[in-house]
Amino acid sequence: MDGMKAKIALVTGASSGIGEATAVRLTRAGYKVYGTSRRGAQAGNRPFEMLSLDVTSDSSVEAAVAEVMGRDGRVDLLVNNAGFGVAPGGAEESSIEQARSIFETNFFGLVRMTRAVVPHMRRQGNGRIINISSVLGFLPMPFGALYAATKHAVEGYSESLDHELRTRGIRVSVIEPAYTKTPFDANFIEPDTKLDAYHEAREGVTRRVNEVMATAEQPGVVADIVLIAANAAHPKIRYAAGKLANRLRLLRRFAPAGLVDAGIRKDLRLDALPVRTARSF
Repeated sequence: MDGMKAKIALVTGASSGIGEATAVRLTRAGYKVYGTSRRGAQAGNRPFEMLSLDVTSDSSVEAAVAEVMGRDGRVDLLVNNAGFGVAPGGAEESSIEQARSIFETNFFGLVRMTRAVVPHMRRQGNGRIINISSVLGFLPMPFGALYAATKHAVEGYSESLDHELRTRGIRVSVIEPAYTKTPFDANFIEPDTKLDAYHEAREGVTRRVNEVMATAEQPGVVADIVLIAANAAHPKIRYAAGKLANRLRLLRRFAPAGLVDAGIRKDLRLDALPVRTARSF
């Protein structure tokens, strides 16, 4: 960084997809990057170092952050990216255990990382935290209720946290991508309590998601926005990442709620499904 000591970045979920693209982009911009994954260092020619870290484990998070602090004495940027999704399915098609599992990674994992890093940033008097959210953090998707719920939680947490930390030189932003070509989408966990009542709708939504994914943007689009947020003198709370995400953000903000609602149902072809009502006696 122009002869200055490189800033230290910690990126979770960096073994592939958005996390890997972000770690590479930050490295090329002059950051010293530590990527993390549950499997730690893996075969591959990456320009950044990988650490073993499981965001669902207090001890694993503490050990990884302690390792970075021991090596470099600071963390300037935390990118919370680790997460997973459930394949399209009705809200009642995931058990309570599955619901807890997705929140444990997507939300509580992010909270764990933040709690481990913020004390060091406070002592430094500066730092950036960037949380990878989704357009589903502001525009819920039918048959994606649990994932959308975790991203709504991330957005609320992030905005509150930014207010708390701003006077200490620390800023918090969320990045909101739409469909992105990553292994994340190819490795959805299936709902664990599938019901015949939702079969037709579930299959229809899955087909539509696959159609859109065929033309989805590359993870580098998201990585570029992360770098903008990390380096901004006056960072925004929210950054949409990509053309579709920006269009959806504008629609959510300016279009009548009824129009947005109808558009979602039309796009997912939900109103083409037969209406089933309870039999009256």
